Amino acid sequence: MPTVDVEKERLFHALGQRYTDDEFQELCFDFGLELDEVVTEPVNEADKDGEQAVIYKIDIPANRYDLLCLEGLSRAILVFLQKKEAPRYTSVKPEERMERLVIHKNTTAVRPHCVAAILRNITFTKNSYDSFIELQDKLHHNLCRRRTLVAIGTHDYDNIKGPFLYDARPPTEIKFKPLSQTKEFTAVELMELYKGESHLKQYLPIIRDKPVYPVIYDSNNVVLSMPPIINGEHSKITLNTKNVFIESTATDLHKAKIVLDTLVTMFSVYCKEPFVVESVEVEQPDGSILVYPELKYRHEVVSVDEINKKIGISESPESIAKLLTKMCLRSEVLDGGKSVKVEIPPTRADVLHGCDIIEDVAIAYGFNNIVETIPSTNTIANQFQLNKVCDLLGQEIAQAGFTEVLTFALCSRDDVSEKLKKPLSESRAVHIGNPKTLEFQVARTTLLPGILKTLCCNKKMPLPIKLFEMSDVVRKDDNKDVGARNNRRFCAVNYNKTPGFEVIHGLLDRTMQLLEIKPTEDKHTNPNQGYHLRQHDDATFFPGRCGEVVVNGRPVGIVGVLHPDVVSRFDLNLPCAALEIDLEAIL
Repeated sequence: MPTVDVEKERLFHALGQRYTDDEFQELCFDFGLELDEVVTEPVNEADKDGEQAVIYKIDIPANRYDLLCLEGLSRAILVFLQKKEAPRYTSVKPEERMERLVIHKNTTAVRPHCVAAILRNITFTKNSYDSFIELQDKLHHNLCRRRTLVAIGTHDYDNIKGPFLYDARPPTEIKFKPLSQTKEFTAVELMELYKGESHLKQYLPIIRDKPVYPVIYDSNNVVLSMPPIINGEHSKITLNTKNVFIESTATDLHKAKIVLDTLVTMFSVYCKEPFVVESVEVEQPDGSILVYPELKYRHEVVSVDEINKKIGISESPESIAKLLTKMCLRSEVLDGGKSVKVEIPPTRADVLHGCDIIEDVAIAYGFNNIVETIPSTNTIANQFQLNKVCDLLGQEIAQAGFTEVLTFALCSRDDVSEKLKKPLSESRAVHIGNPKTLEFQVARTTLLPGILKTLCCNKKMPLPIKLFEMSDVVRKDDNKDVGARNNRRFCAVNYNKTPGFEVIHGLLDRTMQLLEIKPTEDKHTNPNQGYHLRQHDDATFFPGRCGEVVVNGRPVGIVGVLHPDVVSRFDLNLPCAALEIDLEAIL
């Protein structure tokens, strides 16, 4: 949850009213925020003994990007207090030629997307300028994921000349004067220069090992920025800047649009014509033209009964529409009062679903105003049947001499493919969109890799090592609304000087005995009754030493001796026998 530091006097001036600390804390709570701390800081950082300013440190929900600056925070609170209406944000085309930014196809190798806009006739003060820079920093650390997804560049439009070119070139070919420097550097020299700079060194790895670096030029071949590292000195904005050119390069186009919309909606208030932004054409590598910023308004229709039921209130449709309007979501009643049509502005990128709208109704209504009631139905809590069976079964497996382990739900792509001698395309793995390490790239599709990695870390323990785990795996499922589903599995491994297939087979028999599933008397005449093994080929297991577990005619698992290549790929040096079955298919 990000924290915004706001000077108390500036905030009260923007709100047009003074509050005591307790009163403002209560206002924050009513609006769904939290006044975390009240501190005093020198007005001038260079003068530690001079005038002191009171600073409010306010905790902001991580998805409310429109509240990350004084401008957005004060605007939203004023609308909440019904002292002003939410503004209408518009993007307009200039009377003359629209500015253009051209994206070269080379950028696909590093940061393929770029969006842009222009703030015309803006008037900065020292405070608003500082707020403008601070909002960019907040977005970089929050939504932009430390510039890995999006990097923002702001430039004095009067010092540059379009059309602009967004290209990607070898670092030795990029040369310009970066911010706060007096001479030119190549991109290679900049990497060396900034590796000891505390603020910028964290961003260097994003592009350092790439064959080409992203760079933006104007029509005079002047470098505006080398995203995501630093802007050029030539186009830096100052207090005297009147027209601001904003560009956002990204690996995620959706996030780039949100960032651009947030910046222009927050600071277009300082333009001569407030809340009006000039559009920019962005030419894609295929020649198509897109116009930004989009500043889209969209609509959602939510049932009044559903809102009242989920919050626990009984408000009229008109009252609900009024509550939503207080949250910057203009609303109107539809269908004779059965539903509410909600207009979602470009500042509210956090509203993704009807549930988000219902949450805003609850905030505007006031959580403390919701009357506590006893449910009209009596229910008795009970343990989920699958969990209950797993708990009981786990105790019995432990008594059989196996040690239970709990491994990570995430693993590397190699763990579920190459190391198991299977192609990744067949795993139906759910991939992490922005993995932080190579160890956690996908959700596990099998429990086996986790247990084998645990064995690797404990292979110096006395033999035999017998481990098991009962937990969920995740696989893609097009029939689910989220595109994936959890599946409870049971996996066990025996690690010894000999594979010990008989040990694992015995564990399978004991498991089926505990689950009251009898062996199939004759698998040829009664294949749909009881359980039995049938021959199976699987690349993870040794050929000829692998069987499929069949229960009531359905395959539910696999048992056998692991292939020596699989064992060695997990840095093990002794043979293993393994069992993995789908408990949900049995219970």
